[in-house]
Amino acid sequence: MSFYTSITGLKASQTSLDVISHNLANAETTGFKKSGTQFADVITGSSYDNPRMTTGIGVTVEAIRQNFTLGPIEQTGSALDMAITGNGFFTTRSEQTGNTLYTRNGSFNVDGGGFISDGSGNRLQVFPVDATGAVTSTATLADAHIPATNAAGAAFAGATVDTQGEVTATYADGTNTVIGVVSLADFVSPTGLKQVGSSNWEATGLSGTASYGQPGADQYGGLLSGALERSNVDTTEELVGLITAQRNFQANAKAIDTATQIGQTIINLRT
Repeated sequence: MSFYTSITGLKASQTSLDVISHNLANAETTGFKKSGTQFADVITGSSYDNPRMTTGIGVTVEAIRQNFTLGPIEQTGSALDMAITGNGFFTTRSEQTGNTLYTRNGSFNVDGGGFISDGSGNRLQVFPVDATGAVTSTATLADAHIPATNAAGAAFAGATVDTQGEVTATYADGTNTVIGVVSLADFVSPTGLKQVGSSNWEATGLSGTASYGQPGADQYGGLLSGALERSNVDTTEELVGLITAQRNFQANAKAIDTATQIGQTIINLRT
């Protein structure tokens, strides 16, 4: 029995090492959120067993839980770089699959078609506005699109985003046009979001459906333009956890070695 108990300990320690290694590898990934491993003991027995004689049979990984604490904010100076100072996720739409994605990585640029998109081509989602720049609907999302020219035929010159999420396009004739307001998403249980890579998440039954709102309103954080949120991985903390996981692995390996020696001793006594 001790062999199997120690093997569960080895597997649990290996999982912990894998999670910590993933955190360390993404210490410089914009918008990355670290994860932590949670363990639970495994008990064997039935309702007829004496509770004073309960025997444990090892450990299991109960969950790998994501940590959504705010990471350090880094100034970049790029007008379309955005950082959320509080709760919420940027909402993007994959042009290839049509899937809705959520991210804390606010590094956006204007692509060749005039759409504001991330490095993977996912288009930023905004609330539509009227001619005065007022939001017309918070139940509808649209791709953030900047026309190449305005009504007067002036060429696009640049874009800015303010703390309230208004995306303003500037044209060569000096006129400004609000094309939309950045839509932020929030969830009842963000730890239930599914990681899909590139600092993106998808909603699941565990996270609940997204609720949308404007930056700075209700539970949604504000926006900082010209800044990005860095990874929330604390390298020192992860290295300490790495040493702890290594020690746990060595201890379980030693337990297997001890059980082997005891078994060998018993065999020698019989011979």
